[in-house]
Amino acid sequence: MNTTRRSVLLGGAAAVGIAAVGTGAPALATPNRGLTDPFTLGVASGDPSADGVVLWTRLAQDPLALDGLGAMPGRTFPVLWQVATDERFRHVVRTGVEWARPETAHSVHVELAGLRPGAEYFYRFRVQDHVSEVGRTRTAPAPHSLSGALTMCFASCSHYGEGFFTAYRRLAEDQPDLVLHLGDYQYEYAAKPADVRAVAGPETRTLADYRLRHAQYKSDPDLQLAHQVAPWLVVFDDHEVENNWADEVPEAPDPDFPARRAAAFQAYYENMPLRRTARPRGQDMQLFRRVRWGALANFHMLDTRQYRSDQACGDGTKVDCADRLDTARTITGVEQEKWLLDGLRGSRARWDVLGQQVFFAQRDLTAGEKQGFSMDAWDGYKASRDKVAAGLGTARNGVVLTGDVHRHWAGDVKESFDRADSRNVAVELVTTSITSTGDGGDDTNAGVLAENPHLKFYKNRRGYVRTRFTARELRADFRVLPYVRTAGGAATTAASFVVEDRGRTLHQA
Repeated sequence: MNTTRRSVLLGGAAAVGIAAVGTGAPALATPNRGLTDPFTLGVASGDPSADGVVLWTRLAQDPLALDGLGAMPGRTFPVLWQVATDERFRHVVRTGVEWARPETAHSVHVELAGLRPGAEYFYRFRVQDHVSEVGRTRTAPAPHSLSGALTMCFASCSHYGEGFFTAYRRLAEDQPDLVLHLGDYQYEYAAKPADVRAVAGPETRTLADYRLRHAQYKSDPDLQLAHQVAPWLVVFDDHEVENNWADEVPEAPDPDFPARRAAAFQAYYENMPLRRTARPRGQDMQLFRRVRWGALANFHMLDTRQYRSDQACGDGTKVDCADRLDTARTITGVEQEKWLLDGLRGSRARWDVLGQQVFFAQRDLTAGEKQGFSMDAWDGYKASRDKVAAGLGTARNGVVLTGDVHRHWAGDVKESFDRADSRNVAVELVTTSITSTGDGGDDTNAGVLAENPHLKFYKNRRGYVRTRFTARELRADFRVLPYVRTAGGAATTAASFVVEDRGRTLHQA
């Protein structure tokens, strides 16, 4: 049988893996004590470097077990992992054992090194007689390599109850080299009457709650497929903890918020392909980081929740809120801001890409002379935006990637939005949600676009954004689905934009 990469990843992985695992694997003293399939949550990879990548899985016999531990026995299991250059594992290049421990919900993080740069690899796991699906991953190109193209998809906001994860499957079918997830990977809310799929468990507050919620999401076959086909870079936004939290300030007064935040961070780490440097310490987690894709792109992954000042003027959309102009207010914190600006100034990459959560460019939501802005976005932290916009102006090509708002947007980033003649310093691409807010509609939002001439595109449908980076240009395709409240919608491209090298301006393709 001639098994192609596409057939393995889009349907044939399990059979191939089981047939091939018997040769070349180290013997494990793991007698079969009656485990049912422990790979119900799939496999994933992430944070690629030029010589390695993180491999992930988490063992769970029953993803919906209410204690969040997947109905796993309370003991440690050895997990065999293998990495090969081919999907049938004829050429295994790395193998080893990691330990899945009950105190980390039987999650496994394998940090690989010593692989070839710019190369495709396949991986799988084994516990007792059970073999996982096969995942595909790749390393980043060599540090000085500018050849070739990068296909990267990015996504945000996937509420399990508000729709089917078909957009993740369509993203997987695009066979990207890299996937960015910009936050709201899961939602904290309990089930609602209008949900089209049953959300398990109460509103998430405890470690067991968050583990259960992540497990339910990870059991979705469309999301599993999106993780299988490419390495991911992930950052959280608010709903991984609770709506609109800001540093140590919850949405509503809550003396237990530090414990809730710590529980959310622990479960997030356990369920994501992150390096050990991201392992939480109580209610703190080091998530901002830089991932280099050869000389083609630097991905500056930001955390705009953990260090921000509380939202100005009581949060929400506010008109003429003077507090948002306070120069002491920050959305990144001092340390992360310095790290980002130093990285932009010192970059030699063709494209410098900010992977972050909330709307960056100015977005006046009020018609007429008065200005109304979302206090949860960078508009509520003008001094922070001005500094980062200036930093983007020092890069050869600056690109801001955004999620959060459940709509597609595209626009130019100005050095100053207070001056009509201000130069462009970057472009911003905003992805809609995977499911959040349901099917959407065809309102053109003409009033808001008229108020903001630097914003060039809007679409209220669910989907994701597919990008292609080369040394000469960046192309962005805004992918949309006609519906998500039922499964199976086809993806189409609503609009495409191109940014030329040193262009700093979006042009519709």
